[in-house]
Amino acid sequence: MNRTVKDATVKRYPYDSHDQLRAHLHLFVDAYNHARRLKTLRGLTPTEFILNAWTKEPDRFGIDPSQLSLGPYT
Repeated sequence: MNRTVKDATVKRYPYDSHDQLRAHLHLFVDAYNHARRLKTLRGLTPTEFILNAWTKEPDRFGIDPSQLSLGPYT
């Protein structure tokens, strides 16, 4: 994962400040968690995996994880 993040951010784009890097890292991790299908999760994205776990065992979670996902107005 470290190599994936490094190749997609630091090696590809020049940054003028740490704030720009932090903002881009945040966007990259959000996109990765919502779009990348992983073999270890049987072809699900990390977000889909968490939502499936919540529907099967909601008592393991303190809050509904679907409320933490980004919406169209964020």
